[in-house]
Amino acid sequence: MNAPENQKEALELFKQGPTILENALTGLSDIELDYVPIKGGWSIRQIVHHISDGDDLWKACIKIALGNEQGEFSLKWYLALPQTEWAKKWSYETRSIDTSLELLKANRNHILQLLEHIPDGWNKSARFRDANGEIETVPVGFVIQMQSDHVVHHVKRIAEISKEISNK
Repeated sequence: MNAPENQKEALELFKQGPTILENALTGLSDIELDYVPIKGGWSIRQIVHHISDGDDLWKACIKIALGNEQGEFSLKWYLALPQTEWAKKWSYETRSIDTSLELLKANRNHILQLLEHIPDGWNKSARFRDANGEIETVPVGFVIQMQSDHVVHHVKRIAEISKEISNK
């Protein structure tokens, strides 16, 4: 796992993530947020919570890397269950998206501020223990890019669901 070479571009996409997501949600009603796609999958409401929670989880990896490169980050507890189970346990279907959107913004701003003040933070890394117990070195820049891409991926899915809704 490597940090992308174009740090400025990756950080800009990371910064814009919450705005990109909010733009995709503009004008959607609660009925539209809760619409379940014909072929199955998560509703838009569930996707928003998933994005925010993913960012929140991976923020810990970034903070470990910035504070203690010998530190280990693990999602073993999370990976022990399918994401659909976490969605149920964390009530994705019934919660307002407002708090999750605010959490996403706050987390992104927090990480961006840290990176402004920590020399070479982009290249610092944490040790990540995967589901098989293997250790990988994960640079901050890799996590930033991964989480940026995560938002973009799901915004495309939100657009597909919105299109499906409008074609009903």
